[in-house]
Amino acid sequence: MFFTLLPFIDAYVDSLDEAIKKHTPGRKLSWTQKGWLKFCLMGILLTNSICWAAFERGSLGAYRLGALSWMFRHSGIDWEGLWHASVSVVLEQYGLREGVLVADDSDHQRAKLTTQIWKAHKIFDKKTGGYFNGQTLVFLVLVTPQITLPVGFRFYQPDPKQVAWRKEDERLRKEGKKKAERPAAPAPDPRYPAKTELVLDLIQEFREHYPEIKIKAVLADALFGTQAFMDEASRLGGGQVQVISQLRNNQNIWFRNRQWSLVAYFNSYPGAPTRLRIRGGKEVDVVVGSARLHVCAHGRKRFVIALKYSGETEYRFLVATDLSWRTQDILQTQTLRWRVEVFFEDWKLYEGWGQMAKQPGEEGSSRGLILSLLLDHALLLHPEQRARLENPLPAYTVGSLQRLSQGEAILEEVRSLLTAENVAECLAQLAERIKMWFPLTPSRKHMSGNDLGRQEPTPSLRYRAREACAFA
Repeated sequence: MFFTLLPFIDAYVDSLDEAIKKHTPGRKLSWTQKGWLKFCLMGILLTNSICWAAFERGSLGAYRLGALSWMFRHSGIDWEGLWHASVSVVLEQYGLREGVLVADDSDHQRAKLTTQIWKAHKIFDKKTGGYFNGQTLVFLVLVTPQITLPVGFRFYQPDPKQVAWRKEDERLRKEGKKKAERPAAPAPDPRYPAKTELVLDLIQEFREHYPEIKIKAVLADALFGTQAFMDEASRLGGGQVQVISQLRNNQNIWFRNRQWSLVAYFNSYPGAPTRLRIRGGKEVDVVVGSARLHVCAHGRKRFVIALKYSGETEYRFLVATDLSWRTQDILQTQTLRWRVEVFFEDWKLYEGWGQMAKQPGEEGSSRGLILSLLLDHALLLHPEQRARLENPLPAYTVGSLQRLSQGEAILEEVRSLLTAENVAECLAQLAERIKMWFPLTPSRKHMSGNDLGRQEPTPSLRYRAREACAFA
């Protein structure tokens, strides 16, 4: 079969089983569950999809579509325990004890009409200015001195009542209706938690399952730059954890017994040119201003930083909870947010979810996503990657590891054929199975085998053509 099991996948799943036994006595993966899980991870690695039909073809029928789907739905695997075991395996094998948590969300486009895909909804497209139907996921990613790995996720869907109310409220505002004449906002529905609630839940879950990991900071974008989120994230992180986010440029601060806008304050007290090291690598020229200011919307003092990169004309404003950090340290830590964007790109391009992850229902979406993220963890434990990171040297990309693994799988298959007792017979059997599982299908692009019709003049109609030309 094409899915020759690679040693690092085999060792990774065995490590998951050991971690489950260690953290949950009495539970383990059965022999069948381990075999199915190894096969699925190999399938995602080689086909870049989560598609049972593709796995069946790739295995030349060794595993049937129905059996794969049944195991996915009814195997009895503790999926949540499996996920936490995977995070624990990576943390333990690299000996990680501290890191920075980064929270962000990612949208994934689906078909225009979906009735079975869980929490699919209308999403604003930042690239085109339009809308598309898709799923939104909120991720928590741990950035450590060695690796970056996903440690938690939640599916997000806005409250339909809130969406309808905002749309109607905006329409009435444009008509000039006063607030008293507009309907009040509906009460929050606990079935549709906000993104801030989901991230706080993820931070708490991370602290409960991995208390040995010291969280040095929590990073999030402007959506999470509220007083409630930042204070609670700092508390959940283990006490006085630094939380870094962004403020909108129209927010106000209190300084010298008067209220200032952020723009007005930093225009009056402009920043100074300096050098900033980006993600621990190259240095760039920036203009930076900072102060410990009372942020009106937060009701307390925060560390506020105005940052302007080379070529920019307007400041962007960062905000931090811990006033004891230096400006330079806050800025360098904040640049780590870019790591989550690289994770999103790798995950969507090379780990199956962005290609054919169309499993229906809540179980289908969440379990399919876990399978995809397990592959991300498994690739971190690839021998070539481990050797690179433990030296230490810059890590290899997910795409290059995927291509290397695909080549290794082909090599293992060739090696197994060459070591067989009857090579010619094995090759003949393989050729027959390839023809059976990769049948050729008729093309509708070409006219071969179709009736073209009669494409020439009819002699009896020539006189009519002459008469028509004469009258014209």
